[in-house]
Amino acid sequence: MDIQILELIEGARRARGLTVIIDVFRAFTLECYLFSRGAKAIYPVASLEEAFAMKKEDPDRLLFGERGGKIVEGFDYGNSPAEGAGLDLAGRTLIHSTSAGTQGIAAAVHADEILTGSLVNAGAVAAYIRARDPETVSLVAMGNAGIRSAGEDLLCARYIKSILEGAPLDVQPLADALRHTDGAKFFDPKETAFPREDFPLCIACDRFSFVGRLTKDEKGRSLVRPLSV
Repeated sequence: MDIQILELIEGARRARGLTVIIDVFRAFTLECYLFSRGAKAIYPVASLEEAFAMKKEDPDRLLFGERGGKIVEGFDYGNSPAEGAGLDLAGRTLIHSTSAGTQGIAAAVHADEILTGSLVNAGAVAAYIRARDPETVSLVAMGNAGIRSAGEDLLCARYIKSILEGAPLDVQPLADALRHTDGAKFFDPKETAFPREDFPLCIACDRFSFVGRLTKDEKGRSLVRPLSV
């Protein structure tokens, strides 16, 4: 198995084989909590125009997402796992648009298969990959807005790679330490877009035993569904 760690939008464009688009703070952490609250499927959308059009098509779909970390005006919810973890979403189909994670999905046009990844389900992602046993694996750390490296996404990629190589990192202490580096924004009172309550939810390593796997709807649009491992 050839495993490569790539970064940012450009990395997503270069991804081949079974591809994991990683966004720990916070897109794909949020999606795990939304699935755990009963969501049936999530449309990952790159453009806000498409997101609003899909909402207009079916007003029962809830809009989640951010730009610059802040909730998009007109969306139902932002990108906060703490907020999402308290919702009743049984059977609901959602729409999600973010600055990094959903952009990475849209950019990964050469991937054979796409999973979403975060620390909360990294072990499940690795188990799924091991069971599939592909020749090529691309782990794409999306970073901040898809243009700047982020330690949490690189840590998640390294952790998944370490499991696949048979030498798992002791990842939780490394995740806890993000509080003092890339996760410091959650503890900055001036950073109102990143609530403190999100941080522990984002670094709860291997909390969930499912993956988010990209499929297509009847119109050929990307759709993420949970799949137990």
